Amino acid sequence: MSEDFSAAAAAFPAPFRLMVREASTSTNDDLRQLAEEGAKDGLVLLALRQTAGRGRRGAVWFSPPGESLAFSILLRPAEPKALWPRLALCAGLAVAEAIESFGPAAGIKWPNDVWIDGRKVAGILVEAGSGHVVVGIGLNVGARQFPAEIADVATSLRIETGIDFPAGEVLCAVIRRMAVRRKHLDASFGITIDAVRSRCVLSGHEVSFLTAAGPRSGIVEGIAPGGELLVREGPDVRKFMQADEIRILA
Repeated sequence: MSEDFSAAAAAFPAPFRLMVREASTSTNDDLRQLAEEGAKDGLVLLALRQTAGRGRRGAVWFSPPGESLAFSILLRPAEPKALWPRLALCAGLAVAEAIESFGPAAGIKWPNDVWIDGRKVAGILVEAGSGHVVVGIGLNVGARQFPAEIADVATSLRIETGIDFPAGEVLCAVIRRMAVRRKHLDASFGITIDAVRSRCVLSGHEVSFLTAAGPRSGIVEGIAPGGELLVREGPDVRKFMQADEIRILA
């Protein structure tokens, strides 16, 4: 995936603009530092090689150079901070829609994974700071195979379509959809929720997951208007805004 991203950057909608670094331990960490130094809304930091990318709860993100996109987006939302967690769903939907523009149908594993045909093609890590949000995205574009330990659960656009899509085109598609979805945090969030619900891969399944209060399990009933996961535990349906290590049991 050695290519010039200048054409992709030129096609970004305002206020998005691109910064490319040859290497980064974590684009989220680097962009957070730039945010704290005053970087403006819309900065996209792309690493051609990311050496210590991570997912939720510090999980390692497999990001081989030349085969995947590793980038982070700086947002400074005008909406109340209480609504910022919704950006995880907005970002997941933006990535899913971008993937669909290249052919495959995409599913969303609430709140921050994007799947194709039951396997993970992208992971998203949203981290809020003082006055800003960093949205980190890892997207498998050109990978033809994965290490044995994740080969059954990971996929790429190349594997699913047999086509080598230019990474710049894929990046631009994500940014274009993010520009749209970031506007739907408040009154129009229902538009995003409807689109996420139609792609939710958890609905109707029995799942286990972790919360701050400990492990939980139940049947996923869907997604609430505020973006919370609805889980039936016995006779009760409960809402969860944060959950980790969600596993489909049946």
